[in-house]
Amino acid sequence: MTAPVIHSLREQIREHILEGIISGRWQPGERIVERRIATELEVSQTPVREALRELESLRLIESAPNKGVRVRNLTAADLEESYPVRAGLEAIAAELAADCLAEDCSALEPHVSALHEADRVSDGTAQVRHTVAFHREMVRAAGNSVLLHTWEGLGIEVFTALSIRWLGTRQQSYAEEHEELVAAFKRRDPRIAELVKAHVLGCAPRA
Repeated sequence: MTAPVIHSLREQIREHILEGIISGRWQPGERIVERRIATELEVSQTPVREALRELESLRLIESAPNKGVRVRNLTAADLEESYPVRAGLEAIAAELAADCLAEDCSALEPHVSALHEADRVSDGTAQVRHTVAFHREMVRAAGNSVLLHTWEGLGIEVFTALSIRWLGTRQQSYAEEHEELVAAFKRRDPRIAELVKAHVLGCAPRA
């Protein structure tokens, strides 16, 4: 009975650390002290260590003997690496989801509406949140749990946010690009996989 509680706690700690990295609380190269986080959150060090291990697998932090854990100094090249992988996965998802989304795009459309408002007020946080949510719904519509799990394992929301925060990477219009994808699904465009792939690659930061 204790395993789900530990899992939930680890997830909460992971999100806390992620938010700290994205918000700039911990800068690139800065040390993250396991004991300090445990004290701050009033938890043991074990789930903190597990959360840090997950973030290390996402390449957001790095650890070294006698030096502790630090936020990685990610470059544009580091951030760019995940985009071809993501583009390939989303192209597959688009093909698998094409029939489903041609019939019903209601899972995608609220995020397009939200992006119009985010674009209007230049709300970068909302742009990231709804862009990632749009793509997550598209991948989910493919109905393939392995694909969804692999896609989520890329840490897309974090890398998108860091691309904007650290590198100033921005699209001219988040809403219009995603609106075009919805239109392509609705008209059953046979090039949908190609369109999605090009869209994702166009979002990548440039080294």
